[in-house]
Amino acid sequence: MSGVKQKRNVSNVKRKLEILQELANGGSASTDAKAVLNEGNTISHSAALQSGETLLDYMEQRGFDYGDITAVRKICGDVRQEMNKQQKQRRITDFLKQ
Repeated sequence: MSGVKQKRNVSNVKRKLEILQELANGGSASTDAKAVLNEGNTISHSAALQSGETLLDYMEQRGFDYGDITAVRKICGDVRQEMNKQQKQRRITDFLKQ
């Protein structure tokens, strides 16, 4: 597969850049703008957590700075906390539906 380049949706990239420029100039993000910026960028909590833990393993093996490792650990903790919060909310909703 060497030499093969992935095609980008150029109009979508241009639109994202326009929205980011509007935000940088003090504009506010409409719901439509937020949808465009987040389109295709969603990742599950478990996938994010797994990637973070893989990154931690790599950083520890390579001897990265303790502060950097601590920052990644905090991010993993935040993801885990958000994942648990959403699971709890789902359980409550499911219980109330019964």
